[in-house]
Amino acid sequence: MAIVLGPNQYGKAEIHLVRVVRDTAVHDIRDLTVSTALRGDFREAHTTGDQHQVLPTDTQKNTVFALAKEHGVGAIEEFALTLADHFIDACTAASGARIEIVERPWNRIPVGGAGHDHAFYQGGGGLRNTVVNVDGTGSQRRAAVVSGIQDLVVLKTTGSEFAGFQRDRYTTLDDADDRVLATSLVARWRYESSQSRDWDESYTAITALLMERFAEEHSFALQQTLTAMGTAVLQERSEVAEIKFSAPNKHHFVVDLAPFGLTNPNEVFFAADRPYGLIEASVLREGASDPGRAWHAIPGFC
Repeated sequence: MAIVLGPNQYGKAEIHLVRVVRDTAVHDIRDLTVSTALRGDFREAHTTGDQHQVLPTDTQKNTVFALAKEHGVGAIEEFALTLADHFIDACTAASGARIEIVERPWNRIPVGGAGHDHAFYQGGGGLRNTVVNVDGTGSQRRAAVVSGIQDLVVLKTTGSEFAGFQRDRYTTLDDADDRVLATSLVARWRYESSQSRDWDESYTAITALLMERFAEEHSFALQQTLTAMGTAVLQERSEVAEIKFSAPNKHHFVVDLAPFGLTNPNEVFFAADRPYGLIEASVLREGASDPGRAWHAIPGFC
């Protein structure tokens, strides 16, 4: 039986880049974690150790910093596409590139009712991310953009229930007609194309839709809530082909205070961090474009 080399890629993971824009007295800051990966004909590196076709991962790291200066850092999708195109051109053996970027937001420290010019604090609201996969060059170039948000912790104190589920002899869970619903949401959406657009506006609008639907949709289950959120995005944003969710159900259990002579009408909860239900779902636009490599090496989704 022959043994052959299977699919492979290599790159530099988690390059922490901070870009400060100092063109005026009012500074801006972008805080990115960039991971690069190249795929192509790197067989010799694996089978004989010959590195002549390998662009070192250290070079990839240096390139991220250099292009952040030369091209600037605007929308993370645009920066990722720039990096992917550069690496495919720079590495002769590369036929494809994958760039993942996670952005950590900074907010201006308020001073006298206004944001300070050059002092910041890290805020919540989730982390913006993108994964760009590019294959080929010139007329053969195919690029796919998947963007999203992660670590978006949302909670509603009512407007959620969970009842009528299947039971067997191991079931102890009671029906709940009024419960806390909370999750640390991961949502990623695939754009129909990689054509230049206002990526920042699109991200802002999509995340606003997701949070609005979470807040307003009466939830009979987290699954139903996610589907409603995805449907709202696809109905309102024609640039999105599909959206996927990975959502841990952050359980909040009502504490029994009867032994202490106290009632507890859904006011005091035990917040359990594990184990947790993990709900994954995809919502797709009928007739959407072929995803190709768009979801390549993005774990955690069905």
